[in-house]
Amino acid sequence: MGRYPVYQSPQLDAVESRLRRSGDPHGYLAGDPRPLITILTEDDRAVKALGLTHEAIAARLRAFTEAAKNALGGPVVVEALWRVQLEDFRGRLPCPWGHPGLYPKTHVRLERLDTGETLQWTDLSLHMIQAHGFYQGLKSPYRLDPEKVASMCAVLPE
Repeated sequence: MGRYPVYQSPQLDAVESRLRRSGDPHGYLAGDPRPLITILTEDDRAVKALGLTHEAIAARLRAFTEAAKNALGGPVVVEALWRVQLEDFRGRLPCPWGHPGLYPKTHVRLERLDTGETLQWTDLSLHMIQAHGFYQGLKSPYRLDPEKVASMCAVLPE
């Protein structure tokens, strides 16, 4: 990890404040003291170093999400290599950046069958990756490290 950038805009300060709300069950920035601008910058560098885009990563995860939604709550095996299951909860969540619309409360769990590696995410996670390049804080329960996602999910450049 590099040095923290010196400046973060007031708009990003407001987003960071919403992401750090104490008691938030999603823990977007849980256990990560870095400023939001640093988190975004470091994850963006990691994605570019892989030759990928945030959109490609979100699209790959969205394909797994759609497969799980089509299974209507049961687990489904995708491409004979991954097992994915989605839990759907009542309610919707807003984007912390203030984008219009609300995102369904979901919990998606993906397991790679040959290695046992797992990932978890939400519909809001996919939006935040695609629209904001935000993969959440280091200790967030929904942290999606770009390198792990790319490797585990066989994400290819668009």
